Amino acid sequence: QMCEKFTVCENSMEMLVQNNLNLPKVTEEDGDLLTFLSFQDKCLMKISSGLYAFQTYLQFVQESFTSEKQNIESLCYTTEHLARTIKQMVINPDEVIIPDSATQESLRAKLKSDKTWIEKITTHLILRDFTSFMEKTVRAVRYLKNTRSFSV
Repeated sequence: QMCEKFTVCENSMEMLVQNNLNLPKVTEEDGDLLTFLSFQDKCLMKISSGLYAFQTYLQFVQESFTSEKQNIESLCYTTEHLARTIKQMVINPDEVIIPDSATQESLRAKLKSDKTWIEKITTHLILRDFTSFMEKTVRAVRYLKNTRSFSV
């Protein structure tokens, strides 16, 4: 929808220049860590922390992508719910990193721009990386579900 409504294209040079966002990621190394129980817990911790970190980015998307307000609100709610659910599966839930309000406010200020085009690109990058993060999260949770006795 971003491409259609705002003519934001995947190969846009402006997007590549602006891709300095420090968005959470689940890397291949995290997948390799899934072979031992203690590392499975570390993977869950990273996923939950990443989902909590994405909350601020998704709030930015909600503010700037107003035509999809209801869908973004739902996305924010379900992402927070998933972060809490996975946090409960972690052996030591206190180790899950949840950004404090000062960190969230600082990030929101950095994401804001007086140029609409930059905000559209930022929104596109956030949604693209969130999609990638969720795809890897689904794979990790499926793997854990098949190798560990828990349900999501």
